[in-house]
Amino acid sequence: MITTEQIQNVIGQTMHGSDGEKIGKIGQVFLDDQSGQPEWATTKTGMFGSNESFVPLAEARVSGDELTVPYDKDTIKNAPRIDPDQGHVSQAEEAELYRYYGLDYAESQSDSGLPTGEQYDQTGEVSNVGSDVSGPATDDAMTRSEEQIRVGTEKREAGRARLRKYIVTENVTQTVPVSREEVRVEREPITEANRDAAMAGSDLTEEEHEVTLHEERAVVDKEAVPVERVRMDKDTVTGQEQVSEEVRKEQIEAEGTEQRDR
Repeated sequence: MITTEQIQNVIGQTMHGSDGEKIGKIGQVFLDDQSGQPEWATTKTGMFGSNESFVPLAEARVSGDELTVPYDKDTIKNAPRIDPDQGHVSQAEEAELYRYYGLDYAESQSDSGLPTGEQYDQTGEVSNVGSDVSGPATDDAMTRSEEQIRVGTEKREAGRARLRKYIVTENVTQTVPVSREEVRVEREPITEANRDAAMAGSDLTEEEHEVTLHEERAVVDKEAVPVERVRMDKDTVTGQEQVSEEVRKEQIEAEGTEQRDR
């Protein structure tokens, strides 16, 4: 358990949970009435540190100015709400906290909190009793308080998108005109114009004439050419989201006298 000598080192420092996660800054330390040893510490939790949760120090460990407790952040965040400014933890509140954290609680044990005003604030100094404006050290008026919620937003990673390029194969069919040469036999009569050429040579001979034929055929050549550029951009879309949280408020009623509102 943390000792009174270590209070100065941990007040205002960060509390760490069982998994090493940062819980929040340590606000106040409450002492046991009988032993005078630190029994409870408060730490800021909730959105923007709007709540202050009580954490038992029975199994806490201190290393230098670092305080580690055997609870995770969600467990501490959801602990029963007790106003640390009231300056004292009542026996009923202490029993509720013990049950929540799974610790044994004896009814004979005294209230934890401030024996004659010993409460340590964030400066490590002892503060005075009567910090509650409706406490016994104030006048005969009673102040009614209530919890209010403060709603904000926080940015967190929701997913990732990436561009990936890969190759697919598809068939492309195109029609291209091709030409070829074919043999056509032409016959012409002997005329005065071609007689000399026709009568050249022997009267009767055997011979062959060869004609080379040509044709076109389709050929395919491929080249890679850029066709477009693709990029990713982000758009911000604004929607509505409802949040719901329980809040507590004090009610004041008069007993033993006729009540008349003014």
